[in-house]
Amino acid sequence: MPGSRSPCEPSTDLVGHTEMMSRLGDERGRAFLREHETLTREVLKAHGGTEVKTMGDGFMASFGSVTKAMECGIALQRAFEQRNESASEPLQVRVGLNAGEPVEEEGDLFGTSVIVAARVAAKAGPGEILIPEPVRHLLAGKGFLFSDHGEHVLKGFEDAMRLFEVRWREH
Repeated sequence: MPGSRSPCEPSTDLVGHTEMMSRLGDERGRAFLREHETLTREVLKAHGGTEVKTMGDGFMASFGSVTKAMECGIALQRAFEQRNESASEPLQVRVGLNAGEPVEEEGDLFGTSVIVAARVAAKAGPGEILIPEPVRHLLAGKGFLFSDHGEHVLKGFEDAMRLFEVRWREH
C-alpha cells in the first residue's frame, strides 16, 4: 500500500465481542463475527477504503481522503444500525479516525498516527465515531456535524487530546 494512500486511518472495534463469544460459544459467535467482517468489507469497498488488517474483532483501514474515510465511517454505522433492526444478535461497532503519515511496511501500517486511531476508537461508545481535533479541522466545511467529547489522555500518551463525536444520525 503506497504511503500516499494513507492520510486517514480508521480503526473499528466490535463492541462486546468477548462477551458475545462467551455467551454464544465459538461456533455461533464466529458466525456473527463473519457477518461483521463481511459487512465491514462491503462498506470499505463501496467507499474506496483499503483493508490493512483485521484484528479479530476490529479493522484497520486506509483512505486517500479524510472525507472518504468519514463517509465510510458513517456508512458503516448506518449499515450496522440497519442490520440490527431485524437481527437476533445486534452488532455494534465503535470507530476512531485519525489522519497522518504512517510508516508502511509489507502492506501494514505503523506509527503514531495509527496508534492514535486505535486509541480514539477505544474511547468511542457503541455506535459512535470519534475523531481528534486536527481531523475535525480537515473536515471543516464538508457538511459533517460534531459534538465536543472533551479532553482525553489516550493510553500511552502524556498530553490530553480533544476528541469530537461525529453526529452521523443527523448527517
